[in-house]
Amino acid sequence: MLILGIESSCDETGVALYETDSGLLGHTVHSQVALHAEYGGVVPELASRDHIRRLLPMIRSLLLQHGCSVNDLGGIAYTQGPGLAGALLVGASVASALAYALSIRLVGIHHLEAHLLSPLLSSPAPDFPFVALLVSGGHTQLMAVKAAGDYELLGETRDDAAGEAFDKTAKLLGLPYPGGPALAQLAQSGNAARFRLPRPMLDQDNLDFSFSGLKTAVLTLTRQLGDGAAECSQQDKADIAAGFQEAIVDVLTSKCLRAINTTAMSQLVIAGGVGANRRLRSRIDAAASKAGFRVFYPPIELCTDNAAMVALAGAMRIKHGRTGACPFSARPRWDLDSLPAIT
Repeated sequence: MLILGIESSCDETGVALYETDSGLLGHTVHSQVALHAEYGGVVPELASRDHIRRLLPMIRSLLLQHGCSVNDLGGIAYTQGPGLAGALLVGASVASALAYALSIRLVGIHHLEAHLLSPLLSSPAPDFPFVALLVSGGHTQLMAVKAAGDYELLGETRDDAAGEAFDKTAKLLGLPYPGGPALAQLAQSGNAARFRLPRPMLDQDNLDFSFSGLKTAVLTLTRQLGDGAAECSQQDKADIAAGFQEAIVDVLTSKCLRAINTTAMSQLVIAGGVGANRRLRSRIDAAASKAGFRVFYPPIELCTDNAAMVALAGAMRIKHGRTGACPFSARPRWDLDSLPAIT
């Protein structure tokens, strides 16, 4: 069965084609970074309008590229939530209209479930069960993934997520939008040992996170060095960025190791945009080699928001008849643990 995947939860417009027998045929993503850059962050109304402008031409182009037509589709999966309400409604509208017109199956996908399952698109892919570190946008969570659709929350952030901390700290340092990748790039030329920044909740016997204090520590440091980041030298900023990144990576790596030991699982999955961070991957790989567990990542291009992971999750739910009631709807807030099991 050929599944069309649609992603429009925030500032990326994504479409994908997934064949249940042969896997991912192809996907494409349009990023709105240039559109939102002058505002220093995502403007929801602009995001929604751009999804409207991009989505149908992208679907037509992808179908044509792979020699398919809408009549070849057997199902449609779209991101139902969580995300920006207006942006989600664009994807929901297109998906619902197409499914109704073609009389094919429709399934709304939880954005975080799609991220959790995205490493199944890599080769080699993990087997169930595994521990998953989900570091996507406003989410930093550790999950025990026992099967597709069977998720247990082990720990989560109590305030800022890792991705939010990256973006907010980048803004403090005067870096361009999007801040996270810019900060990671600047950190490559910095000395992480120069400034010892706090490791929030590192020594607490739990699997929760807290990163807002780390951001505040950076603000305090810039004021000590001068009158805020504007008075800091480029090398000061690079060293702060390196120290900040190392603090985040220390906490994430330590909590992952604790989760592996707590659950006695032998596989770790890293999913979400921060999962593309090179320093995080290097530290996690070293820890896994030493402790004797395996680590899996989605391909780099599938770490950020994309429709390939949405199509995969949709194909799994459609295959097992777990589509549920899915009228035209969007769910900007949606608890992951409310999902029905897939198998």
